[in-house]
Amino acid sequence: MTESTTHATHFSEETISEIELLTLFSLTSTLEGIKIHHDADPARIRAGQSLHAKGFTTQPDGGYLTPLGIEAAEHAQAVVQLLQASSH
Repeated sequence: MTESTTHATHFSEETISEIELLTLFSLTSTLEGIKIHHDADPARIRAGQSLHAKGFTTQPDGGYLTPLGIEAAEHAQAVVQLLQASSH
């Protein structure tokens, strides 16, 4: 690869927190949400607020995944599973 075709991607702490939060949602039932408590890690609280602002969740403190959120959570969880499987 040449320098012009390679890209180094660096994820912000916010993006990592959002991905981590997406992996906490159950994909087996749309009736299972999550609740981010007011005394949770500040990064988790911000991730919840950010995912809600982007339309991924129904509430800024978690709630349920929207259709867009379900798609994002499926992808996030798939990537994590692939990475964990290939490290064994």
